[in-house]
Amino acid sequence: MTSLQGDDGVPSGFTPSKPFGVWGDSGTETLGGGGNGVIGSSRFYTGIAGFTLSSDDRAAGVFGGGHIGVGGGVTGSNTVPNHRAGVGVYGTGSGSSNLGGIGVQGVSDTSVGVLGVSDTGVGALGESSDGDGVRGESMHGAGMRAYGFRDDSAGLIAISNGTAVVGLGAPAGEFYGDVYVTGTLSKGSGGFKIDHPLDPANKYLSHSFVESPDMKNVYDGTVLLDDRGEAIIELPAWFDTLNKEFRYQLTPVGAPGPNLYIAEEINNLHFKIAGGSPSLKICWQVTGIRQDAWARTKPVVVEQEKPANERGRFLHPEAQGYPAQQNIAESRHPERLRQFREHQP
Repeated sequence: MTSLQGDDGVPSGFTPSKPFGVWGDSGTETLGGGGNGVIGSSRFYTGIAGFTLSSDDRAAGVFGGGHIGVGGGVTGSNTVPNHRAGVGVYGTGSGSSNLGGIGVQGVSDTSVGVLGVSDTGVGALGESSDGDGVRGESMHGAGMRAYGFRDDSAGLIAISNGTAVVGLGAPAGEFYGDVYVTGTLSKGSGGFKIDHPLDPANKYLSHSFVESPDMKNVYDGTVLLDDRGEAIIELPAWFDTLNKEFRYQLTPVGAPGPNLYIAEEINNLHFKIAGGSPSLKICWQVTGIRQDAWARTKPVVVEQEKPANERGRFLHPEAQGYPAQQNIAESRHPERLRQFREHQP
């Protein structure tokens, strides 16, 4: 049988040019006309195992080539009932004396390197005791894509005893949609960025957050004083439980109010304003400090000593007059930063 390689990579009348451990041929000359070339079945262990001792980086323990749009080169299926430990395809790069390599590698010049699909479980799972569990690289597209098509599904789940997700880049992350954070959000700065109200097609408008060393809540409003120059401000039912240590501000509008004052501080969900002229408009503001369960267990630590491995490094070295290489990230993720810089164009 003559060895011919088609333009689409499908062997036509293919005969192996080198000895094979196992060779199975089922109708390769007529695409789709045959069955299974090789079937391996095992009740307790591995159905088919493939190994190569060649130093040639093109050599493979198991190689599968599929016709575009017809079938997969290698297909793995786990059909063991109620057996969550089974996997369709398992790849290990572990070797003796720490000589392990890549468990599974997927390469594509135009499409997806590795695709994992699951109706109910995990589409792709990568585990590593020392390196990267799953690593995706792309020179033009996305290094890795994750989709969750149901309302209750997640495109990507990352769980770690350390940092679940590390983003390196400029920007390090982009989110189009709502973001929910149940823990503490720490940042160098923050604010909102919206389409400019006066020129939304061509400009943005940005504002900064208001910062404080305390976990403050701010409440305000306006009120008209009654005939006695007084007003009672009612507060929500949860106000006392959420807040403590109140501060007050009062501003008269339209006329001076030199005698304006807080006649009664917050008690039983209200406070009282007095000392003004009848029908005088008052702008009021109350500031409270959070005392809910989360605030009590996670108070703001205003000043902190840097750990030993982060001393001499900075969150924003350029702003301090130091080179970018003295970034804190260099001490936390040196290998990832090295890989990131190596892949920069």
